Amino acid sequence: MKNLFKILEIKKDYNLNEFTIELSGKEHPIFKAHFPNNEILPGFIQIDIISNILEHKIKKIKKAKFLSIIKPNNKIKYFVSTKDEIEYKIILKNLENSKLSEFSYEI
Repeated sequence: MKNLFKILEIKKDYNLNEFTIELSGKEHPIFKAHFPNNEILPGFIQIDIISNILEHKIKKIKKAKFLSIIKPNNKIKYFVSTKDEIEYKIILKNLENSKLSEFSYEI
C-alpha cells in the first residue's frame, strides 16, 4: 500500500470526519494487478485505505456496497462517522459529490 495515496485534506468534526485523498498513477503495483490496461481501485483496498489512515484493526465488515469505478489519480473523499467508536460508517464520494461506495465495519 506504500505510495498508493496521499492525504490532501483532513476535516474533523464531532462525529463526522472527512479525508480527501489523491490516488497514485496507474504505474502503482495495485493498479497493475487490478486490472492490466483497465486499472481500477479494488473494493477491499478502499476499505484498507481508511483503516490505514485511522489506524483501525477491523474485526468485522458489516456492509459493503461498491457503486462506481475508482481510477488511478482520482481524488476522493472519505466521510467517516461513528456513534460509539466501535462501529464506523464510511461513505466515499468523488469531488463532484457523487457516491462511489459505502461500507461499515467494527473495530
